[in-house]
Amino acid sequence: MDQELPCGARLVVGVDESPASRWALAWAIGVARLHRMPLVAVHVSRAPVHPFPEALPVQHALRNGEESRCADVIGRVFDDVAGGVPGDVATYMVGKVGDPGYHLVDLAREGDLLVLGRGRRGPVARLFLPSTSMYCARHARTTVVIVRQPSPPEEPELSGERARRGTRFWRHL
Repeated sequence: MDQELPCGARLVVGVDESPASRWALAWAIGVARLHRMPLVAVHVSRAPVHPFPEALPVQHALRNGEESRCADVIGRVFDDVAGGVPGDVATYMVGKVGDPGYHLVDLAREGDLLVLGRGRRGPVARLFLPSTSMYCARHARTTVVIVRQPSPPEEPELSGERARRGTRFWRHL
């Protein structure tokens, strides 16, 4: 998972198992193909770890286990979105443990393009889990693209007899 990242402009995309992240990865793959940019897929695990894992052997093992799990998550998301890692795009995978916003902002340098997905969250989720995309938009030193998850299709209008039955019911109230 620790690999030498390319020099020059890169396309850094935050990857997790959410639908919004899948949309962001699909967009990033398209832009990387169009502009022939290297693609850096980053998954950051929020697993609680000690700040100095070398001090505790158990924490060191947990961190290593989480970083290897990051590679599995990135691989599964690539399989879902593109049928695997695209062969026509130079792709790098990075796994980190800690706060996603901090690591994404730290990894994306000036001249890069940072791509993140933004899904729908309820008020409780927003209260207890801050938005990674908003953190990155405020703190990144580079251009940030936030890809919103599309709205689900609306229900089709009722037609025929079912629509008429519904209006009759409301007229009697």
